[in-house]
Amino acid sequence: MPHHLATATRHINVNSTHQPVKFCNNVISTCKYSVFSFLPRFLIEQFLRYNNIFFLCIAALQQIPDVSPTGRYTTLFPFCIILLISALKEIFEDLKRRTSDKKVNNFPTQILDKGEWKDALWKDVKVGEILWVENDHLFPADLLLISSSEQQGMAYIETSNLDGETNLKIKQSLPTTSHLTSLDSIGPFTAYIECEHPNRHVNEFSGNLHIEGQEPKHFGIDQLLLRGARLKNTEWICGVVIYTGHDAKILLNSKVAPLKQSNVDIMTNRRILFLFFVLVSLAIVSAIGAELYNRSYIPEAWYISWILADGAGFLWNVLTFFILYNNLIPISLQVTLELVRFFQASFINNDLGMYHADSDSCAVARTSNLNEELGQVKFVMSDKTGTLTQNIMKWKRCSVGGVSYGDSESDQFADMRLVDDYKKTPDSAHGNAIRELLTMMAACHTIVPEHKEGELLYQGSSPDEGALVRGAAAMGVVFHTRQPQRVVLNMLGKDESIEVLDVIDFTSDRKRMSVVVRSEDGKIKLYTKGADTVIFDRVGEASKATMNTLKEHLEEYASFGYRTLCFAMKEIPQDRYAKWSADFKQATLKIDERQKAIDACAEEIESDLDLVGATAIEDKLQEFVPETIQALMAADIRVWMLTGDKRETAINIAHSCALCTHHTELMIVDKHTYDETYDKLMRFADRAKQYEVEGREFAMVIDGKSLVHALTGEARVHFGELAMRCKSVVCCRMSPMQKAEVVEMVRGLADHVVLAVGDGANDVAMIQAAHVGVGISGEEGLQAASASDYAIAQFHFLRRLLLLHGAWNFDRSVKVILYSFYKNITLYIIELWFAIFSAWSGQTIFERWTIGMFNIMFTALPPIALGLFDRPVDEAQMLRFPALYCSFQKRAFSLAQFCMWIGMAILHSLMLFFLTYAILEEGVVWAHGRDGGWLMLGNCCYSFVVATVCLKALLECDSWTWPVIVSCLGSIGAWLVVLIAYSWVFPLGRFTIGADMAGMAWIMMTSLAGFWLPLIFVPLTTLLWDLVIKSFFTITHPTPREMAVLYQKRHATGGFERLTRYGTIYSSGVLDLFRGRTRISTDDEFPPGSEPIPIEALTRGRRSSSSMQLAEEARHGFAFSQEEHGPISQHDMVRNADSTQPKPSGR
Repeated sequence: MPHHLATATRHINVNSTHQPVKFCNNVISTCKYSVFSFLPRFLIEQFLRYNNIFFLCIAALQQIPDVSPTGRYTTLFPFCIILLISALKEIFEDLKRRTSDKKVNNFPTQILDKGEWKDALWKDVKVGEILWVENDHLFPADLLLISSSEQQGMAYIETSNLDGETNLKIKQSLPTTSHLTSLDSIGPFTAYIECEHPNRHVNEFSGNLHIEGQEPKHFGIDQLLLRGARLKNTEWICGVVIYTGHDAKILLNSKVAPLKQSNVDIMTNRRILFLFFVLVSLAIVSAIGAELYNRSYIPEAWYISWILADGAGFLWNVLTFFILYNNLIPISLQVTLELVRFFQASFINNDLGMYHADSDSCAVARTSNLNEELGQVKFVMSDKTGTLTQNIMKWKRCSVGGVSYGDSESDQFADMRLVDDYKKTPDSAHGNAIRELLTMMAACHTIVPEHKEGELLYQGSSPDEGALVRGAAAMGVVFHTRQPQRVVLNMLGKDESIEVLDVIDFTSDRKRMSVVVRSEDGKIKLYTKGADTVIFDRVGEASKATMNTLKEHLEEYASFGYRTLCFAMKEIPQDRYAKWSADFKQATLKIDERQKAIDACAEEIESDLDLVGATAIEDKLQEFVPETIQALMAADIRVWMLTGDKRETAINIAHSCALCTHHTELMIVDKHTYDETYDKLMRFADRAKQYEVEGREFAMVIDGKSLVHALTGEARVHFGELAMRCKSVVCCRMSPMQKAEVVEMVRGLADHVVLAVGDGANDVAMIQAAHVGVGISGEEGLQAASASDYAIAQFHFLRRLLLLHGAWNFDRSVKVILYSFYKNITLYIIELWFAIFSAWSGQTIFERWTIGMFNIMFTALPPIALGLFDRPVDEAQMLRFPALYCSFQKRAFSLAQFCMWIGMAILHSLMLFFLTYAILEEGVVWAHGRDGGWLMLGNCCYSFVVATVCLKALLECDSWTWPVIVSCLGSIGAWLVVLIAYSWVFPLGRFTIGADMAGMAWIMMTSLAGFWLPLIFVPLTTLLWDLVIKSFFTITHPTPREMAVLYQKRHATGGFERLTRYGTIYSSGVLDLFRGRTRISTDDEFPPGSEPIPIEALTRGRRSSSSMQLAEEARHGFAFSQEEHGPISQHDMVRNADSTQPKPSGR
C-alpha cells in the first residue's frame, strides 16, 4: 500500500447514511460574495480605487468644526449614495452568478435509497451513496465505478470538459463488483472504502475496497469517474460517491473567484494620484498666498487686525484650501462609471447579434466592471474542444486509386461515385481498392454495434473510428455484428463474415493500428491504417506510382484542416502467417520488454504493403471560427490555443481554424528534460528574431511536459521572449492548472490584457486567472460560464464582443473619465482664480449646495450619454476594419489625450472666469439701487460653466443622437429651472437653506447684458478653441475614426471575410489602407498601392529541416484519436466484445 494511504486516508461507508465524519456537501458556488463576506470584500474592492479613499478622507476632514468652507455634508452625502449604488450593482451581478450556480446544483440524477432508485438533485448527493447515471449525462460528483451496462463493467467516458481530450476514455469496474447489474444485487450491497483525501491530481487516484468476506481490492484512476465528465456510448453505470462539491478534483483545480480590477481603473488611479498631488500643490500655494496677504495688507487695515490674532495658521489654511479644491477630483466619476458599465452590460445582454437561436442563448455580462477591458485585449487564450470545435467527427473526403471522392461543401461524405465506380468494375484494380477501403473502414476498429429500438448505434472510444464506420455504412457497407472472433458486415446488401485473427494495437510511437483477418474465401489479409509517414515507409514498390497522387490529395485535404488516415493492406500466405502468429503470441506473453517484442513482430508483418487509399475526417469547427480568428489576429490580438488534447490533433485544428497556415514555420518544443527544453527555447528565440527580419510566419507548439520546464528558472525568460514574438501559440497535453499558469505567465510578461475563453470545467482556472474570462455556454455544462466574466453561446460571438462592444465601451468609458476630469477642473479651478481677488480667504465663489449639485444634477447626464450612446465608428465599419480595434487602444487613454483634456479644462476655466469678471467688473445696478453682489458673479460664471461643459460633450460626441442632445441641452435647462426654484426656497415655510440665493434668479434673469447675452457669447467664445484645435488635428493627424468615415464615404461596399481558400494572405487595417499597405477585403475596393499580395510573395525561403518533419506529420499525417494504456487494450476490446449478447437493465 502506498505510504500516503497509510497516513492520510478517507473512510467511506458504501450505501449507508452514516459516515465516520461529516463530508463536504455537493453544492457548488462561483459567487463573488456571501452574506458574511460581502461587506469586507466590497469595501476592499471599492477602496482599491484611489478616488474613494480620497473622498472618504475629505468627508472626514469636513467634520472638523470651522475648517470646511463648503459645509460638513456636501461630500459625505453624495459619497454614501455612490457607495450604495455600487453595492446594489454588485449584489445584482452576484445574484446572476447565484442563479447560474442554482441551475447546476439542481441538475437531476438518481440515488439508491432503501433499495429503490429515486430522483434527486445534484445538490442532495452525499458521499457514500450509490448513483445511477444514464448515457449522455454528466457525473454529479467524483464516483467509484461499480458496474455498467457493458461487458466486464466497461464504460465510455468523454472527458473533453475536463482535459480537452476528444477521444473517449474507457473505465472498468473491479471484477468483484462488475456483476452488480440488477437492482436486486445492487440494493443490499455494502462495503467500506479507504481512499485518498481530496486533491487536485486528476490523473492520479488510489484506494481499497473492503467487502465483507473478501480480500481488499485495490482500485485506481481507471475506476474513477470525475465530476463534469460525460457518460457516452454506455446505457448506464452505477457508482459510489467519493468526493462531492468543492472536494471534487476538478473543483480543486479551480480558484476562489478573484477580485478583478480593470486596466482603465488602474490608469484612472494613476491620473487621480497625479491630480491629488496637483491639489496638494494648489492648497500649499494658496496657503502661501494667504500668509503673504495677511502679513502685507492686514496690519494696515486696523479694523480687521483681529484676523492676525485669531486667524488660522499656515497648516490650517492648507487644510481649508485642500477641502475647497477637493472637487478637482470628480466625486461622481465612480458612480457615473458604474451606471455606464451597468447599462453597457445590458447592451451586451440584449445584442441580437450574439443571440444563438439553436440553444436559445444570448450573451451574458456576468460582471460590468470589465467592459472596457474587452477593448484592450492583446492575448486571447482559447480552449479547443467545445470552444473552437464541436467535437463532432464527420467523414468528408477519400482518395482511392488516384481518384479523389467527396467535396468540402457537403456536411459529410455523400459522393455516390465511390459505390458506382465499384459496381461498374468490381473486379478491376480500382474496384477492388474501393472494396478494400470500405471493408477496412467497417472492420479495422474497436467499435461495438448496438441495436436499440430498431436503430443501429455504434459505441467506441475513438470518434474518428466512429465517423469512418458510420461513413462506410452510409455507402452500403454496414458493420452490424461483433463477436470475440469475428465481425459481420453487410456488403452492399449481402452479409459477409470476417474472422479477426490478431489485433496490433495503436500507440503514439507506432502511429498505426493493424488487424489480421480471414475473409470468407479463406484469404488471410493484413489491414493497416495510420499516419501517412509510417504507411508510406511500409508500402511496396508496386504502390510507389500511386503514392505521389495520394500525397497531392493529402495536401488538398490538409489545406482544409481535415484529419487524415492512410490505409494499406496485403495478403499473407497461410504458412507465413502461421509462423508469424506463433511469434506474436510469444511476444504478447513476455514479461520483460513486452511492448518492444510486440513492436518487432509488428514491423516484420507490416511491410511491403499495398497502398489502398486515404480518408479525410473533419473535426467540425464551430461556426465562423476561422473568420473570427482571422479578424482577431488582424486586430493585432495574439491567439493561443491551450488544450489537453494530443499534439497532432491540436495542430490539425490550428490549421483548420486559421490559427496558422501551411506556410507557417512551426517551432515545436517537445523535450522532456530541463536542459533540452532550455536549449531548444533559446535556439527558437534566436530564430524568431531572424524570422521577424525576413518577414516569415512562425508559431510555437509546446506540450505539457516541456511546459513544466519552460515555466521554470531561466527557461522562463526565453519562453516568454519567444511567446511574445509569436502571433499564435499552441499548447497541448495541458492540465487545468497549467492553463492557468500559462495565463498568469503571459500576464506577468508585459502590461497587456489577457482574455481566456473556454467551455469546460477544466477551463475555470484559466478563466479566473485571466484579466477577462469568457465562458462558452455550450454542451459541456455551465461551470465555465458560471465562473466567467462574460458568457457567450458560440466562439464567433467573441469577434463582436471584442471588436464592437469592447472597442466602443473602451472609447466611451475613457471619454466618460476624461470628460469627468475636464468638467470638474473647469469649474473648481475657478476657485483658485477667485482666491486671487478674495484675499486668499478661502471664500467660495459659488453657493455651497450648487457646488454639490454640479456633479449629481447639472452635469450628470452628459457623461452618461457619452458612455452609452456615442458611436465613434458605426457597427459595420468596426467589423469591417479590425485594425480600428488596435488603433483605439493606442489613442483612447494615452498620456497625450489626458494632458490635452486637462489643458483645455484650465484654458476654459481661465476664459470663463475672466470673461465673466470682465462683463460684471463694473457691476449691474438695478432700479432700486442695489447690485447683484458676489453671488451674481458666482452664479453667472456657474451658468456659463454648465453651458460650456454640456456643449463640450456635444463636441466630443462622434455621433449625435437624441439622447445625447437631450441630456446636454436638458442639463443646461435643468440648471436654469433649479436656479429659479432655489431662489424662492428661503422665504417659504421652514426652509433654512439658500438664504444667500434668495431673489438671485430675478436679479440675474432681468439683466440682458449681464446674463442672457453672455450666456450665449461666453460658452461659444470658450469652445472656439476646441473647434480650431479639432480642425487642425483632423487635417494634419486624422484619427482612425475619421479615416474610416472618409473611406466609408468613398467606398460603400466591401467587407472582412475569410479568404484562405484563395491562397492569399492579407494584413489588415484602415491605417494601412491609407498608407498603401496590404489589408483584408473581398471586393475591388483598394486604392492604388494597397492591393492584396499573394502569400508566396510574403513567404521567403523554405522551412528549416529541424521542424519540417514534425510539422508535416502533424499537418496531415496523423489524426487517430484512440486511447492508449487504458484499463482495456484494443486487443481485449475486440476479443471480449459481443454485440449478440443482451445487456443488463440495471433495474
